[in-house]
Amino acid sequence: MKSRLRFPLTALGLLGFLSNCATTVTEKEKPSVTSQPMAAPVATGATRPDSTGAAATATDARVATPAAEPAAATAATDLPAEMAGAPATAAPNTPTASVASAERAKEKKMTAADYRMMLESADSRLKTSPRDPAALLQRAKAKSYLKQYKEAIPDYTAAIKYQRNNPDAYYNRGVNRLMMKQYKAAATDFSGALKYRPDDKESFFGRGVAKMQMYQYKPAVTDFTRAIQLDSAYADAWEYRGISYSSFDKLSEARRDLERAAKLNPEAEKSLKRYVGNDGHEPIKAAPVAKPGTGYHPRPGYKKPATTPAAKAPVQ
Repeated sequence: MKSRLRFPLTALGLLGFLSNCATTVTEKEKPSVTSQPMAAPVATGATRPDSTGAAATATDARVATPAAEPAAATAATDLPAEMAGAPATAAPNTPTASVASAERAKEKKMTAADYRMMLESADSRLKTSPRDPAALLQRAKAKSYLKQYKEAIPDYTAAIKYQRNNPDAYYNRGVNRLMMKQYKAAATDFSGALKYRPDDKESFFGRGVAKMQMYQYKPAVTDFTRAIQLDSAYADAWEYRGISYSSFDKLSEARRDLERAAKLNPEAEKSLKRYVGNDGHEPIKAAPVAKPGTGYHPRPGYKKPATTPAAKAPVQ
C-alpha cells in the first residue's frame, strides 16, 4: 500500500526546512523514497504551513509525550570529525533556536531570483575574504536552495573549517546531505548542531528523519519526542513520531500521535487515515505487496511485506 501525500518539511527552514520528510516502512523493509526536508526555491502551489508554536512547559512535555523513550546523550563518535578540538561553546553572536527558526522560515519564502542574488553577494565577499565563514555559509545555502546540493558541500565544509562551533553550518549541511540521501552523515551533522544549540527542535526533527531513512525507527521516536518537548504544537513531529510508531507496530501510540497531529494541522488527517485505518479507529491490515520502487513521493506510504527481504541496501 503506498500513499502519495504532501510532505511537511515546512521545512526540516534551513533552506526551507525540515518538515518534508521520510520514508515509512517496517523495520525490515528498505525505504523507497528520499527525504525532502528543503522547500523548493520557487513555490509551485499551496504548501504546508509551518508547524510551529509556543514551547512546551515542563508539564506540557510530560503530558504530550506519554510512554516516550528517554533521549540518550550524544556520544562523541556521533559528532562530525571537524568538531575534534573545536571550542566547547557556540560561536559568538550565534542566534537562539527561535531566532534561527524564524530566519529559516523567512528564507523559505524567498524566490529563485532571491537565491541567485544571495549567491552573487556571497561570491563578491569571498573574492576579498576567501576564508569568511559567514560568506561561505551564505553561498552554500544559496546553492542548496537552488538544488545544487553536491556543489554546496565544499562550501559548508569550508565554513565549518573556519568556524567549527557554528550550529547553523552543521544544521544546513545536514539538510543538504538529507537531500543527497547521505543519511548517516546527515544525522551526524544534526548532532553537531545540537551540541552547540541543544534546544533546536528542527535539528532534532532532522535527525529523526535521517534515522527513519536508516530503519532506526525507535531512535527516531526519541528525537521526535525531544522536538515535541521543545514545542508541544510541532505538528510535523507528532505526525512523524506517529508514523515511526506504526513502523514497529505500536499502533495505539501511532493513533494517539496522528490524532494529535491532525488537531494541530488538518492536513495530517491524511496520515491518520493512511496509517491507522477505518478513519483512525482500527489499524490497517496490509495485504502482501510487491517490492517498493525508488520513485519520489511527497509522503511515503507504509508497506508491510509478506516476507522478510533478504537484506537491506547499504546506507550511503
